[in-house]
Amino acid sequence: MNKIQDLEYEQGSGNVFADLELDDAEELFARSQIGFYLYENLKKRNLQQGEIATILGISQPDVSHLMNGHFSRFTMEKLLDFFKCLNMKVTIEISPHQEGEPFQKVAYLS
Repeated sequence: MNKIQDLEYEQGSGNVFADLELDDAEELFARSQIGFYLYENLKKRNLQQGEIATILGISQPDVSHLMNGHFSRFTMEKLLDFFKCLNMKVTIEISPHQEGEPFQKVAYLS
């Protein structure tokens, strides 16, 4: 017998780090999004970790951390530098905040 229970839940903000009330939630959110887009770009290239290490100028263990989503090991500046190593342009847009939208948004255009 299947019973559907009424579950009580709270709508998230779209930023799990803010929902967890972490001090640097906005930076953590942006870094995780940038790291994810970097990961996606590297996966599309079908490179071995040694090749990625050479291109990005980091050690193979650091590549392993990057590919396993440990983005907090890298500064925001370093993550953005990796895109330059991949011959990709990084554009930062600043605009007025609109009601109901996140304060930070990272968009990846392939």
